[in-house]
This record gives sequence, C-alpha cells and structure tokens, in this order.
Amino acid sequence: MLRNYLKIAWRNLIRHKGYSAINIGGLAVGMAVAMLIGLWIYDELSYNKSFQHYDRIARVMQHQTVNGHVLTQQMIPIPLDAELRTNYGDAFAHLAIAFWQEDRILSYGDKHVTRSGNYMGAEMPEILSLQMQRGSRAGLSDVHSILLSASTAKALFGDANPMEKIIDIDGRANLKVTGVYNDLPANSEFHELTFIAPWNLFVATQPWVKQLRDKRRWDDNSFQLFAQLADNADMETVSTRIKNAKLNNLSADEKQFKAEIFLHPMRDWRLYSNWEEGVKQGGYSQYVRLFAIISVFVLLLACINFMNLSTARSEKRAKEVGIRKAVGSERRQLVNQFFSESFLVVALAFAGAVLLVLLLLPWFNTVADKQLTFPWTEVPFWLTCLGFITITGLLAGSYPAFYLSSFQPIKVLKGSGSALRLGSGRLATVPRKVLVVVQFTVSITLIIGTIIVYRQIQHTQDRPTGYDRTGLLTMKMTTPAFYGKYDLLRTELTSAGLIEEMAESSSPITGVFADEGAFSWPGQDPGVSGQFGTVWVTPEFGKTVGWHVKEGRDFSRKFSTDSSAILVNEAAVTFMGLKNPVGTLVHWGLKNKQYRVVGVVRNVLANSPYDPVTPVFYFMDYNNVNWITLKLNPNRSTSQAIAGIEATFKKHIPSAPFDYKFIDQEFGEKFASEERIGKLAGVFSTLAILISCLGLFGLASFTAEQRTKEIGVRKVLGASVLNLWGLLSKDFVTLVLIACFIASPIAWYYLNEWLSDYEYRTELSWWVFVVAGLGALLITLLTVSFQSIKAALMNPVKSLRSE
Repeated sequence: MLRNYLKIAWRNLIRHKGYSAINIGGLAVGMAVAMLIGLWIYDELSYNKSFQHYDRIARVMQHQTVNGHVLTQQMIPIPLDAELRTNYGDAFAHLAIAFWQEDRILSYGDKHVTRSGNYMGAEMPEILSLQMQRGSRAGLSDVHSILLSASTAKALFGDANPMEKIIDIDGRANLKVTGVYNDLPANSEFHELTFIAPWNLFVATQPWVKQLRDKRRWDDNSFQLFAQLADNADMETVSTRIKNAKLNNLSADEKQFKAEIFLHPMRDWRLYSNWEEGVKQGGYSQYVRLFAIISVFVLLLACINFMNLSTARSEKRAKEVGIRKAVGSERRQLVNQFFSESFLVVALAFAGAVLLVLLLLPWFNTVADKQLTFPWTEVPFWLTCLGFITITGLLAGSYPAFYLSSFQPIKVLKGSGSALRLGSGRLATVPRKVLVVVQFTVSITLIIGTIIVYRQIQHTQDRPTGYDRTGLLTMKMTTPAFYGKYDLLRTELTSAGLIEEMAESSSPITGVFADEGAFSWPGQDPGVSGQFGTVWVTPEFGKTVGWHVKEGRDFSRKFSTDSSAILVNEAAVTFMGLKNPVGTLVHWGLKNKQYRVVGVVRNVLANSPYDPVTPVFYFMDYNNVNWITLKLNPNRSTSQAIAGIEATFKKHIPSAPFDYKFIDQEFGEKFASEERIGKLAGVFSTLAILISCLGLFGLASFTAEQRTKEIGVRKVLGASVLNLWGLLSKDFVTLVLIACFIASPIAWYYLNEWLSDYEYRTELSWWVFVVAGLGALLITLLTVSFQSIKAALMNPVKSLRSE
C-alpha cells in the first residue's frame, strides 16, 4: 500500500513540474535556513561545554554601588585570591588569579611571533582540563615555565620537540616550555588562549602588581579570578557565602561602594553576560531566541506555501477524490495518500536543503564568525533531522490531507468539482488568504527589523568620536625595548616626512583601560564618588589624534608645570558640576597630589559606542605609557609611509615584530557583533520574502489558470490589459496591505524593546514602516504581474473555443 501511495505521489509531482518545483524549492530554502540557524544555535548553547568541569567553573565577580547605581564588573582586587583560599577554601577545588588576555611577543632564536595569552595561576590548567600533548597540567609550578598551545608550538618550533626549550616573552623573561596542550575549541571563552605563563612571573616582573599584592590593596580592581567548586559545593550557596569577602576587608571610606562578591557560572558567561543595576539582563541569549523564532517562522512560511498551493489546486483533484470515494476508498486511505505526497515533497526538499547547507556553510561561517561543520557522523543530528522531517511533513501536509479528503463524492462529481465541503466562491479561499497574510506579516516584520538594526549601527557609527580617525594607526608597546625611544622615533619619523605627529599613551584612543577613585575637588557633592577614567599621555597626544580643546589649552612641552596638570573631558565637567573648570584644583588621594585643570576637551568616544561617554582625566606622563599612536602624512602614500615606519622601528627595536592596527579598524570592531546580527537578519529576511513570493507566484499562476475563461469574456467585451492586470492583482495587494497593518505594531513593540537596551539609539521613524510596506507591495506586484499580464495577453479565442 505504501509503495502504491508513493508511486501515485511521484506521478503527481512529475505531472505538475512547475508547482512541484515551487513546493520543493520553497521547502528546501526554508529547511536550509532552519538547519543553518539550528547549527548556529547549537554552537551558542554548547559554548564552553568542552571543559570537563563546565558546570562547576565560575568567574569571581563583584557588584559595586557608585553614585546611586549598581555596577557589575569582572575586575577584582589581588588580595581576594588569598582571602578565598584562607577563609573559604573548603568550597573550592581550584582557584586561579589571572591578568587579562593580551598579545605578547614570543621569541625563539631569530623567530618572533605575536600570540594571545595570559599570566594565570598554576591551577588554571586543571580548571580548564587542558588536553596535554606533552608535559602535564602541573607545568606552571616553576616560575620560569610556560605552557604552549599546539599551534603556537608549531609556529615556534615546527615539527621539533618543544619540551625544555627556552623562549623569551616580551623581552622580559626566559621561560622553559614545560607542556603543550591541544588548541582550545573555537566556541569557548578561551579559544584564543595560545599560551599560559605563571602568575608568579607576572608579579615578579611587574613592580606595580607586586606592590598591590604586598600591601594587600583592596581598592585596586585590575585582575580576574577563576574558580572550580568542590564536588560537594553548590554554586548559589557558595556565592552567597562569599558575598562580603571584600567588604569585610575595606576601610570605612571604601565601604561606601557596598562591594558584593559573587560567582558567575561558566554556563552563563556567553548567554547571560549583561548586567543592569546588579541584575542579569541577558547577552547572546536574546540573539539565540531571536534566530530560533526566525527559523520557526521561515520554515512556517515554506509550509504555508505547500498548504496554499495544495488546497488551491483542490479543484484539479476533486474528481479524483470523488471517484476514489465512490469506488470504496475510506477517508483514512485518502489522508494517508495525501500525507505520502507531503512526506515525499519534504524528503526531496530535505535533500535539497542539505545540499544548500553544504554550499552555504563556508559563507555562513564567514558572516557569523563561526567554525561550524556539517555533523555527518552525529547520530543525535540525524535523529533530530528525522523528527524535523516528520514535523514538517505533518505541518505542511495536515491541512491539504484533511481538507481534500473531506470532499463529498456526490457533490464533487455532480458539480464537476466546484462545490466543495467548505463552501464555494470566496468562502473557500478564506483560509488561503489568511495564510498569505500570515506569510507577509512575518516577512514585513523581518524587513522592518533588519532596517532598524542597520539604522542603529549606522546611527552609532555616525556618532561624533571627538577625534579624527583619518590616517591614525596604533601599536602596543609589547617589550621593554620600546621604552626610552619616544623622542628618537618621533624625530626620525617626522623628519623623514612619514608622519605628521606621534604620541604615546596608557590606553589607545579607542579605549580607557584604567579607572581610578579617591579624587576630590572644591564644591564636590558629598553624595558623588570621585571615580574617573584615567589616561596618561605624552604632550603631542592631542595634536596626533586631532581632538578639540573646548576650553583652556592642551598639554605642552613649554610648561614644566604640566606634570601636575590635567585635561578633563566634557563628561567629567558635567559629572563634577563645574561652571568654570579651567583652573580647578583636583586632589588625588591615592597619590596625595594636587592637579590643576588646564583644559577641557570634547568627549572622546573611547569605550562602547552604545554607552554614554565616561568622565575621564588625562595626565601628562612619559613613563606610564603602553601604546604608540601615529598620524600618517597625508601627502605620502599609505603603503610607502608604513614601509618607512616599519624600517625605522626595525632599526631601533629589532626584537619586536612590527604589529599595528589602523584606528578605523579598531573602531569598526566595536560594531562587529551587531553587524553580524544585522547581516544574518538581512539574509533571513530576504529568504523569507523569497519564500513568500514563491507561494504568491504559484497562487497567481493558479488564479490566472482558474479564471482563463472569465478573462476571455472580459477581453471580448472590451477590457484592456491594464484592467485585467488590476483585476488579477488587487486581491493579492489587499492581502499585503492587511499584512502591513498587522506587522507594523508588532515590529514597533519588539524593536522598541530591543532599542531600549541602548543608551545611544536611533528612533523608530515612521518612514521605515512605510518603506517596508511599499517594498512588500512592489515585490508583490512584480511577482503576480508576470502571470497577470501573461493571462491578460492571451487570445480569447483559445480560451473560449471549448464553450
């Protein structure tokens, strides 16, 4: 029986190739989108799960109340490591303090490579359950040791055995390779951790860190702390238990910030990483939900096409149903027949979807910044696909199966297929019209969403940066060899006409890496905390980046007193409540030193472009610097200038690779996540429209075929092609207009919620909804016009000769 069902289903598909192509093509595209999104969602949900103790690993974080607002941060003070070990040690299997992952220069002989890694506590390899190719996880016990990832070992030593080899890190220390571990997975927090150096080495080579440790400075939050809970410990219980671990060690003045220590489980690092007023507000989880909804709707659109075309062609199969029932077929058998056709279409569409996924996966990986692979050998994947095919087959075939099998044989055969169970005329088309409205409601909502995402990105990119990005490039001062050569490099590069200016600073222009407190000033509100971003710069910094001095003056070598001067940004002036900021004396309690404000600069957009600008103090200092910024000479070609700069740096700092980034590139990276989401949403919206248009095209073809004789009579009576085009198109246009009115409030509500997460955001302009609606109408007209005009141009003699 099943063989017979499939044979009949195959014959029907072959007989109506056009409709079959639309059905199978639409379903294939919908299923391919659902599969791609499913692979993306699986990758997001499995983030960090490659670590053996995933469910017991946490990052130690803290809440602090500053000026009435609860701020949440990963940065913790250095004494917290010892505090947790001493007083709460029974709750933890492992603890590892760490600095921040940065690019470092690793050297072996004449070979220098720049790799991303970190200084971490000796227990970190156990926490991450590193898979060791050589050596053991205990390899960091020696202060002059280092663990390398397999790719880094390959880059330094080729195929030679790296064990016991001595390498140099940043020109600061010689380290012995004591272990090689497998590269960490791309979907993990530590996928760029290509080496681990001992934390104790970092303390030994960084005087400021050693001082913080020796003096037990609880007020400096500059580090990270990772933990693995003991087997018998509960995450929430331990988090509550350590809540006051910092607060109990603070002075009375420092307790005003109400520091609360807590554990952030690894399972939430990716999906729930955003905090607002001390409460988790999501993270990538919102995008997972968004794309899950999109995948469901896109697949639903494809299923709607199948249902619409199947029911629209019901008249063509009405006699078949009537004859089958007349000769004894039961309704159950007819339902099975139509479901067989549905599952055959879905199976063919699934094969097409797999082919599409294989073709699109490299492109999708590029856009989504993933390393997804097709899981050929994964049994759960194929079981999921089987369920996927079953659900899609049932969803797509249920309405046609029960609708077509319900025809009454007497009415169908007597009325030549025109009198159907659901009624005749307009009533019979109501379900199809509802489904078309649903299709275009979803499509228009996606179009509006895509436009708003791009407008939000563009709005933020157009935000005034407070400096000139043109021709700016930046370099990290990775080794001690960079220091003490500022004047030499600046003089040589400017004399050669390669640059206009050069400066050094503690943070690049695209970020503010330090945040300090204990500042006070005359007229300070007692309820306002003296917490500011702090940046140390050389005198030429302002001229190099092209910032604008709004009041007072810039730093200058001409003034020896500028070592005790500061520049403040507009946000700092507003925060401090100063009416005449120039000349104001600011006292810094940590250094017990007085600084005079000599100028006010316009706000520099340094950290997140979506957030308000941080109040910042700029200090002049030649020593506390880590970054070089160069302003290229616009009269020289970029390639020539960079080649000349590289030669100069190689001459004076031969031990360091010439690694640089353009500021434009650095600034653009701040939008990478939103741009990826925007591109993916744009692609899926386009595919949703394509699927909807495939369905419209099929329905328009059927409508034109069904009304062939009516069109012939109208043409004989004098109707023009334009009249007939309007007649055949108006029903579809009406449905799309209804969809526009339904989609607009839905899109407005959800997009307004999304935009509320951004401090600096675009507006939901009325024209966006109009453009989306007009776009949908235009696409609809283009889709149905082909069939409408083709039908209108037919010779009425051919359509009426059978009458």
